[in-house]
Amino acid sequence: MASLKEVRNRIVSVNSTKQITAAMKMVSAAKLRRAQDAIIRMRPYAEKLGEVLGNVSASLDASENKYAHEREVKNVLFVAIVSNRGLAGAFNTQVFRLITKATKAAEARGENVHVLSVGKKAADHYRRSHWHAQGLPTDLARLFDQLTFDNVAPVAEAIMAKYAGGDYDRVVLFYNRFKNAATQIITEEQFLPVVRTVSAEADALAAAKTDHIMEPDRQTIVEEIIPKSLKIQFYKALLDSFAAEHGARMTAMHKATDNADELLKELRLSYNKARQAAITGEILEIVGGAEALKG
Repeated sequence: MASLKEVRNRIVSVNSTKQITAAMKMVSAAKLRRAQDAIIRMRPYAEKLGEVLGNVSASLDASENKYAHEREVKNVLFVAIVSNRGLAGAFNTQVFRLITKATKAAEARGENVHVLSVGKKAADHYRRSHWHAQGLPTDLARLFDQLTFDNVAPVAEAIMAKYAGGDYDRVVLFYNRFKNAATQIITEEQFLPVVRTVSAEADALAAAKTDHIMEPDRQTIVEEIIPKSLKIQFYKALLDSFAAEHGARMTAMHKATDNADELLKELRLSYNKARQAAITGEILEIVGGAEALKG
């Protein structure tokens, strides 16, 4: 059995850790509220816009919409959207696992895979990898310091330019989609080329080959509205990941605090047992000494 001093030191250490995890849980909860509000406001607009974007792109010729042109896939860009910090459970590792799985499948098809890291943890993970993408912005961890559309748009523009220029034939986003504080849905989402939203209603419209009335005109839609819609889709993915990160960290710190409470109960029980054993030993020594004096 451990000595009283060792048990006391462990109790102090675990109690300090518990205070840290409890404080981190409160900080993540406060940040989660703001991030959750942002994604809840953005998601309906972005999803509806994405659906419209897919339907409109289907009505345009490949020569008109360069972001919907499907070609033989030789080079594919995977965008890993994770966090700048750890202590969030499996938040980052599950994205890395999904990318590894997708990479093996892509390489089996003869495709060359490149990975763009969004978040410090992804940059550290892929820095020495041969998958690391070249010719794209590298300091993307800063995006989460001030996550706004204006800061994210240039990154989306760079990715879109690489696709339009033929450097990449397909772009896929990998991120955690926010559902609630306790649940994050690992997501693999094709960013480019633009894909049409699949639904029964959409299939019926496609079968009827419905014409779209372009307002203000086709050229404006192709040159301005479609690129802006793509930037919003990219921004929505980062907002999703940002909210999911704080939810995952809050949950992880809550579990860590609960585990610390359980460990403290066990340590205090061990401490009391050791203290009782020490007191019993001292009493026995006193009684033994008294009996010896009587003899």
